[in-house]
Order: sequence, then structure tokens, then C-alpha cells
Amino acid sequence: MKILDRYLLKTFLFTFTTVFVILFFIFILQTVWLFISELAGKDLDLILVVKFLLFSMPRIIPLVLPLSVLLASIMTFGNLAENYEFAAMKSSGISLQRAMRVLIIFIFLLSIVAFWFANNVIPYAEFKFVNFRKNIAQAKPAMAIAEGQFNDVGTYNIKVNKKSGENGNILTGVTIHEKANNIGENKTVIKAKDGKLISNEKSSILKLVLNDGYYYQDVTPKKYEDRAKMPFIKAAFKKHIINIDLSELNKVDDSKESIAGTNAMLNVNELRYTLDSLNKNLENEIVSFSENINQRVGIRKPTFRPNTNNEKVKKKSLPNDLLSLYTNKQKSDVIKMASSNVTNNIYSVESTQKDLKDKQREINKHLTALYEKFVIAFACFLMFFIGAPLGAIIRKGGLGLPIVFAVLIFITFHFINTFGKRLSQEGGMTPFMGSWMSSFILSPLAILLTYRATNDNGLINFDAITTPISQLFQKISERFFPAQNKE
Repeated sequence: MKILDRYLLKTFLFTFTTVFVILFFIFILQTVWLFISELAGKDLDLILVVKFLLFSMPRIIPLVLPLSVLLASIMTFGNLAENYEFAAMKSSGISLQRAMRVLIIFIFLLSIVAFWFANNVIPYAEFKFVNFRKNIAQAKPAMAIAEGQFNDVGTYNIKVNKKSGENGNILTGVTIHEKANNIGENKTVIKAKDGKLISNEKSSILKLVLNDGYYYQDVTPKKYEDRAKMPFIKAAFKKHIINIDLSELNKVDDSKESIAGTNAMLNVNELRYTLDSLNKNLENEIVSFSENINQRVGIRKPTFRPNTNNEKVKKKSLPNDLLSLYTNKQKSDVIKMASSNVTNNIYSVESTQKDLKDKQREINKHLTALYEKFVIAFACFLMFFIGAPLGAIIRKGGLGLPIVFAVLIFITFHFINTFGKRLSQEGGMTPFMGSWMSSFILSPLAILLTYRATNDNGLINFDAITTPISQLFQKISERFFPAQNKE
């Protein structure tokens, strides 16, 4: 490796590592903020919090890696151009393509590592992350119940005055409101002197044992005039057991997550196998429904039977008005039956259509997850070929103008990528186009920037933009702070 290649690689690696660490730390803080409701006030020890963050870290890589490559490329080549090092290289006969050669090899290796990471590490981390969140209550059952306030736990609102014990599973002063199934009113209230949370690693059921309490339940009389009396049932108990599903105890709003099912936990081979099963299941359901609906409406496959006796089949002519063959009562029954059949068939078609759309949406999600593993590898290449020539064109290094360009370009890339994935999952376009749309749109920009930088044609004279702005700020500073400027 020549001195120039070592110098460029060393400069790029230092900038890339610094930017990657800073951005990774920022996105980790964003993850903590996103899941702060699951971490704060739950009496979790440091080890559980660290595990929670470790399992959530790999999902950040697809966001941080392309942005780091883009920003590092702009900063590295911007510094080289700003310090006239590119001019010195070109005067020595070294072109931009030659200077980029060693970094292209590095980006190629980085893309391979990114694909391996997306195909192996991220699915494993997603599996551990989701299961850790589901089983965190099993490791520390009292985590979802904070003292002195009502806690939404599945179908119960639980309030305790005090928690004690080694794992906080001894409860004192327990008040429970059981949610109604349909109306939403709290018609059942349970109060107990104390209680205990019991869990088992092999069981998904959390047992809440209450001692010395009362059970109140509102009763809704059948007669409307009796409802003003507001009757209720009261019962005392020495011991009362409530079983709570752990999945409900650690229930999370799916809208807060970027995961949409188990597709993020699968690698390429597993996704292909799952897609094959999902497609076969969808085809079988379509065939089964078509045969079933044909039988309902009386459509049968035509059967041909040869007439061996060469006899003419006599057809009995039917009147134009078939209802004239029936009495008025029979006509009414026929019309009611036909209307009922039509209504049932329409309902069956609509419900099946919704079910088929859900199955197709699940297939689209798995296809999107499959293509995303290749998109992240290509995104590293794309961001490098946008950032490197752009840095050579703008001739600005540091953390000022390069960050502005990097953020604008990456926001555009991320917005188009998110929009394409959402649209493809709903069937607005194919999953392939939805996943690759951002790459297809920004690829011409990368080609244009590389061409302009290679031929020494600046895309825009950035000095003509930045110089008047800096002069304007200087005049404002001189006018409002004259004493400081004189010093």
C-alpha cells in the first residue's frame, strides 16, 4: 500500500469512527427516550437496563452506518479539497478515481460486513430483545407496579401502597379495578390488606395471591327502574388468587416500535422458507374460498355426458315471470331467502377479502425485510459515492456545512425509504420497489456528483452562497457589538 493510500485510509477511518461513535450515542439516547416508560420507575437493576440497551443496539446500525459513511466521506474529501491537497495530488497526475480506490475497497468490505450483520446479528438481537421485554416481568414480577399509583396491567388497574421483599413481590394495601370486557367501566373492585406476586420461569402465568380483603361488584338490574338503587355484591375473603398473563403484564404499544412482527428476527434463508409457506397458504385459501362460494351460489363445474341413444333432449319452456308459478306467500319466502343468501355471501366475501389482504400484507412485510438486508449494503456504497464527490465539490471540511448536507441527504433517503416500505406493505407498490425506491432515486445524484467532481466541474459555486452570508453576519456583529470587534 502506497503512502497516499495509507494517508487517505487513515484519515477516513479516524473520521468515520468518530462520527459513528457520536451518532451511535445519539441514537442510543433516542432509544432510551422511546422506551423510557418501560425503564423508569420499575425498580430495575443496572444489569437488566444494560441488557435492555445491548439487545436494542443492533437495530440502530442500519440508520447509523449509512449516515456515518456519508458524513465521513463529505468531511474527509472536503478537508482535502479545502487544504488544497487535492490540487497537489492532481498536479502530480493523481486523479480523483485513483484517490478513491483504496476507500472504495474499504467500503466494499464494509458493505459485506453490513450485510452479514443485518443477516445474522440483527435477527438474533431482535429475537433476544422481544423475548427480553416479554420475560422481564418474569425476572422481576413487580416491575410493572409502582407504589402509590394505579398501574395498567392487562385487564387490571392495580395500586399498592408499599412494596417489600427481595424482588419487591410483597405488596401491602392492594386495590384492584378489573376492567369490563365491552363497556369499559370498572364494575369490579378488589381491596386486600396484603398480597404476593409469584412467578415461575417455566410458566407464562403470574400469580397474584391476595390476603384478608373484600370483593365488590356492581350489578346492573334487568329492570330500568331498579338501576337507580345501584345494587352491588360484596364478599369477604381470606385468600384470593388472580392469574395474570405475562404478555399482558408487559404489553407494549406496537405503534412505538419499528418491528412489525417476527420478520425482523429471520435471516435470508428463513425468510425465503417462510415466504414460500405464506404464499402457499394464501393460494390454498383463495382456491378453497372460490370453491366454497361457487357452491353457495349454485355454480358447478360443467359436466358433459354423451348421448349414446342419439335422443333429443326435451326442454320444458319456462315462463318469463318465474314468480308467477308461486303463491304470494311463497313469493315472499323466496325473496326473503334470496335476500338473506345475498347478504350472507356479501359478508363472507368482505370478511374473506379482509383476511386475504392481511395475509398479503404479512407477505409484503417479509419481502420488505428480505430486501432490506441487501439495501443496507448498497446504501453504504451509495452514500460514499454521494459524500466523497460532494466533499470535493463544496471544498468545506469540519462540522459545519458538511453536517447540513449530510443531514439533508440522509433525511431524504430515510423518508423515501420509510414511505416506500409503508406503501409496499399496504399493496400500493411491489415490496421490491418500495425497498429500493430510495436507492433508485438517489443513484442518479451519486452518478452526477461523481461525474462533476471527476471532471472538475463544480455543481454549484458554494463560495458565492456562503461568502455573502458570512459578510452579513460580520456586519451585524460590527453594528450591535462594536466594542468587542474593536478589541
